[in-house]
Amino acid sequence: QVPLMESGGGLVQAGGSLNLSCTASGFAFDDYTMGWFRQAPGKECEGIAGVSRDGSTTPYADSVKGRFTVSRDNAKNTLYLQMNSLKSEDTAMYYCAASRGGPYFMPPRLTDFGVWGQGTQVTVSS
Repeated sequence: QVPLMESGGGLVQAGGSLNLSCTASGFAFDDYTMGWFRQAPGKECEGIAGVSRDGSTTPYADSVKGRFTVSRDNAKNTLYLQMNSLKSEDTAMYYCAASRGGPYFMPPRLTDFGVWGQGTQVTVSS
């Protein structure tokens, strides 16, 4: 059983929108701080958005602030990432991840998150 499963990726034109989902199973979703990360070819993995257990704290990386919105629905064990005004530089594999720590007030760090999904590809054409 895969603990985290992302969906919603795809090919979109620059300026368009996508909404990613991450469904959790096999663990107490509302006990975990959640985060979204992305990795473009040849680049390091970047933490772009986090959300606290109750959804009240949502730190973002500067690269996505004002364009992306992270949210969660604990009743549905699901994490979301609404991505608007997409740019070619947003092209990457997107991953959701869970952390027993937090809440975090900075964009998520790789080392704080121990449960990972398999990723969903987002490609933005210019």
